[in-house]
Amino acid sequence: MPVKGIERVRKGFKVSVDRIASSTTEGAVYSILSQGAALAQTMTPIDTSNLINSQYAPQIDVQRGKVTGNVGYTAEYAGAVHDAPGTLAGQPRANGNGDYWDPNAEPGFLEKGFEQVKPSVPDILRRHYRV
Repeated sequence: MPVKGIERVRKGFKVSVDRIASSTTEGAVYSILSQGAALAQTMTPIDTSNLINSQYAPQIDVQRGKVTGNVGYTAEYAGAVHDAPGTLAGQPRANGNGDYWDPNAEPGFLEKGFEQVKPSVPDILRRHYRV
């Protein structure tokens, strides 16, 4: 006895896989990136606000079924500040704009933002994939 409806099941399966591979995954990646970036902003040093205002929104790239994304800062000195050791923490800035690394700023702020979001990633994925 032949199985009926197999083509309908195949088409439905393909539609589901395509949806998961594109828009659902893009949304999940965007959520993770935006939450990590938001946490990083709470630790970004502020002197003139140029650095914190240079953070760009998550950029999503989809190629051959692979979804990747990035977020960061466009200020030229962002990398130098991110990698600074923070040894001047608490000392007054020469220009009088408060103290270095004050009040909540930390060296490695972008990495630390994503370290903080890491435990939430399974929940974010469950929410997007409704598992």
